[in-house]
Amino acid sequence: MDLVAFTGLGAPWLVVVGLIIVLAAIVQLGLGMGFGLTAAPLLALIDPALVPGPTLILGMLSSTWGAIGERQAIAWNEVGIGSIGRAAGVVIATGVLTVLAGGRGFSIAFGLMVGLAVAMSIYGRRIPFTRRNLIGMSTLSGLMATITSVGAPPLALMYQDRPSAEARPTLAAFFALGCLFSLAGLAASGHAGSRDLVLAGLMLPPMLAGIVVARGLRGRFDRRYRPALLTVAGVAAALLVLRGLA
Repeated sequence: MDLVAFTGLGAPWLVVVGLIIVLAAIVQLGLGMGFGLTAAPLLALIDPALVPGPTLILGMLSSTWGAIGERQAIAWNEVGIGSIGRAAGVVIATGVLTVLAGGRGFSIAFGLMVGLAVAMSIYGRRIPFTRRNLIGMSTLSGLMATITSVGAPPLALMYQDRPSAEARPTLAAFFALGCLFSLAGLAASGHAGSRDLVLAGLMLPPMLAGIVVARGLRGRFDRRYRPALLTVAGVAAALLVLRGLA
């Protein structure tokens, strides 16, 4: 396959895409979350076709792997309740994407959603863990993830006080199903197709390489780097909004 002809990107840009995916995988393993928040806005700046489908596919694969590894600790009742909200968020998001069919509208919506994700990550205040809040935050997660592939921040606010041994597998199961819901909604509305599968396949080796590098770092990549990553994501979000307004 002629990758340059297929993707429409020159060889140097393909290398940049690979490096972004490697970095995102290192962030995910180092911080426990952040793959989408790192990769999605930077990839969208390079080519909007790289998001959200391909990154959602990678997110689904990594989340599924994590959920299977700790499946006995998954709180399936919480996953079920959250999935109701996720499905609602997917429906809303596909409606938004249908209205914003043009590239400029998508760029603005994408940038605003990523900006919201950054703001929620910085906000960091606790949200009481209730059934109503779980559905509400899951709906917001579904809306954000379906448009941008970044859906972790809303639920991170709810689960940050839960023991990691409980929160991690439950969130992994939720995101595995949630990414599937988002991909199904995008495919049904004509916003995802076979090209996304091929692009995800091209991104998979860099993601695996990033996992290997992250394990080699052995914890040296930690939360000290979080402000820098949020700054990069925030700047990328602002640039996407400005691109849409230009």
